[in-house]
Amino acid sequence: MTLDDLQWDAQGLIPALVQEAETGELLMLAWMDRAALTRTLGTGLAHYWSRSRQALWQKGETSGHRQHVEGIYADCDRDALLVLVHQEGVACHTGSRTCFFNKLRDGSRAGQTFEGPGILDLVERVIQSRKAEPTPGSYVASLLQKGEAQICRKIGEEASEVVTAALGGEGDARLVEEVADLWFHTMVLLGGRGISLRRVFEELGRRHTKKTAGPEGGAR
Repeated sequence: MTLDDLQWDAQGLIPALVQEAETGELLMLAWMDRAALTRTLGTGLAHYWSRSRQALWQKGETSGHRQHVEGIYADCDRDALLVLVHQEGVACHTGSRTCFFNKLRDGSRAGQTFEGPGILDLVERVIQSRKAEPTPGSYVASLLQKGEAQICRKIGEEASEVVTAALGGEGDARLVEEVADLWFHTMVLLGGRGISLRRVFEELGRRHTKKTAGPEGGAR
């Protein structure tokens, strides 16, 4: 299939759904014209057409949050594209990993929500973003700039506060707050070293599998 086979709209544009190739996560919706698609195919970096600015732009050209394209696919009607990418940093200008974070309830906009373990992915992406592009006034950026020794000292402090909250009768809410602080600072340590949370999840999975596997490899 070539660019001539695509069904461009009246403005010469085609919608492009952008998906993280490794995880399948839907990152954003953008638009491409022929020049943007040609540039993307030629460079391996995602380029789009801005309808508001009426200009061609490269994703991450100023922010560093580039999208390395693995493949582009047209749907059956050839009027929409799926762009598989490896995302550097975050995809959304708000600092979120993905642009799709506003959950609707009962037909109304409920606002930005962070439910379950997905918040860990968001925090990890923000840490990566601050590491790649330090922002003035950012606590994460200042920690990373101070170095690993300072981050480890903070982890020690937060661990002590977790124990104090648990044994000092400060209540469950306080304990939750301190555990959140501890988790956050350990994530900054990992992020500073370039270690993905996925490696921690894989290690936990490996241990779980090892403990639950029977003599023949089946679950006990």
